[in-house]
Amino acid sequence: MSIQVAALTKIYGTQKAVNNISFELKKGEIVGFLGPNGAGKSTTMKMITGYLPPTHGMVKVCGYDIAQHPMDVRRRIGYLPEANPLYYDMYVREYLSFTAGIHRLGKDSKRRIEEMISLTGLGREAHKKIGALSKGYKQRVGLAQAMLHDPEVLVLDEPTSGLDPNQIVEIRELIIRIGREKTVLLSTHIMQEVQAMCNRVIIISNGVIAADDAIGRLQQSKTQGVLVVSFEAPVDEALLRQLPLQQLAAAGANTWKLYTDNPAALRKQVMQWALDRDVSIRSLQEETQSLEEIFRQLTGGQAG
Repeated sequence: MSIQVAALTKIYGTQKAVNNISFELKKGEIVGFLGPNGAGKSTTMKMITGYLPPTHGMVKVCGYDIAQHPMDVRRRIGYLPEANPLYYDMYVREYLSFTAGIHRLGKDSKRRIEEMISLTGLGREAHKKIGALSKGYKQRVGLAQAMLHDPEVLVLDEPTSGLDPNQIVEIRELIIRIGREKTVLLSTHIMQEVQAMCNRVIIISNGVIAADDAIGRLQQSKTQGVLVVSFEAPVDEALLRQLPLQQLAAAGANTWKLYTDNPAALRKQVMQWALDRDVSIRSLQEETQSLEEIFRQLTGGQAG
């Protein structure tokens, strides 16, 4: 496993910011780490990266225990904090050279710096001071420093925060490319970004894990048993109520929501019902909840 978290807990005074959470990430996964503000996301990420010691529990990165082998973990992990702390008075190449020195890359420094500048699209801005860059390019510099030492694991806290739509797409595509070879744990409040980038989501609420699954399976498991049927022409509601339904609701022009505890059986019954009455069906599908709806359900509607 690239990341192993077991019974991880962080206590501040009387508050449990993170309460006995456990999960594992495998190589090649891009996992969205979601939760409302104050749920424990950043605290967990800081413990995984070694910036914050846990009160209890264990974290291993690529087989190395963060408490027993902190330097081995740091060699294998790249971290982009939410605040993205950068030295604004440094030039881009100067800053990356400084970072390469910290990681003791030696003779590989120049090659890796140029590779990261190319990978993150910093070529046109590499001659500038970091303070003169746009928010999007500052994020690229942060990603470049996180990847400079070629870590096996990347932890990215709000990597698209404050970016415009074009910059978001560019950073998203970069993260997807990175995730083909590495393990990526990323935190974001933008659900569309999670669905575009991630194989899986972990949702944390009040310091505990509320969900951990592939996005598709999570949506399927949270389906309320609703079929959405659209007809080619208007259909009398009284006729629809002849079906064995728990509830019926209009959902647009010639479209209805059929509530049931057995969607598979009801699907067959609707098809037979339509055939018997010579009613044309335009579409018939099971409704799934959006990731945003699931997030709000699992976190009690707290703001993300």
